[in-house]
Amino acid sequence: MKKPIATPSRTKEILETHGMFAKKNYGQNFLIESGIVDKIARHAVLSDHCVVFEIGPGIGALTQYLCEYAKKVVSFEIDERLPAVLADTLQEYENFELVMRDFLEIDLNEWCRTYRKEGYDVVIAANLPYYITTPILFKIFESKADVAAITVMMQKEVADRMQAGPGKKDYGALSLAVQYYSHPEIVVNVPPSCFMPQPKVGSSVISLKRYEKPVVDVDDEKLMFKIIRASFNQRRKTLANGLNNFGGMGLTKEQIQQCIEALGVPENVRGEALSQFAQLSNIIGAAK
Repeated sequence: MKKPIATPSRTKEILETHGMFAKKNYGQNFLIESGIVDKIARHAVLSDHCVVFEIGPGIGALTQYLCEYAKKVVSFEIDERLPAVLADTLQEYENFELVMRDFLEIDLNEWCRTYRKEGYDVVIAANLPYYITTPILFKIFESKADVAAITVMMQKEVADRMQAGPGKKDYGALSLAVQYYSHPEIVVNVPPSCFMPQPKVGSSVISLKRYEKPVVDVDDEKLMFKIIRASFNQRRKTLANGLNNFGGMGLTKEQIQQCIEALGVPENVRGEALSQFAQLSNIIGAAK
């Protein structure tokens, strides 16, 4: 590596050279702490035969370190200003490929199959804008693409929700969805001072190691997530009332109550205290 991009002086130099600025509508905040960037890359790259799909390379601060450790880095970008910038900042790396497409619109399964056929592990890494974190993650999870792990920077509040357990104030639908598909672990917390311009909130890097198959057996995933959404739609209500108010799942209130009781939990339990949503969805599915 000739010169790290993730420093205040180098970042300013690149932005001034290319007449660039951070676009608010793209949620751009450039990382200027090379130690943090190196840590993200080392967690993201699982092996020496790893292909990284990077979402939003920016001016190449994280991309640079990913290229150092991975066999190949494929970065997806929508900002039309960046091809010229990245051709400059990443010119020393022959294992870098820029794809000017919206990651939310690509066929992730097809992209993964291409590299998996060649024997590569596929991982995803990103410094995600806060507004698009959840849509990106759900696209990855719901596609069931053969992605080994996801390492992303995101708003600290969102990362905390992802790893929260039952009974915690941050526990909710996002916690359950992420933990159904993966094991979440916060790698490092990142203060606003590590970015240019500085965001108003802190960030966290979270590692999501994908399960080869879910740790619980679910007969109908769509029904389970419908139950989860209903359970947290009105947190103050009991689980039975929440499910009934959300449309009843095709059952009467009495039948819903019976299904909850079959779990062996108190009849007035709230969704925020429950962890057995897979079992509940199987019971409700059988009762319909």
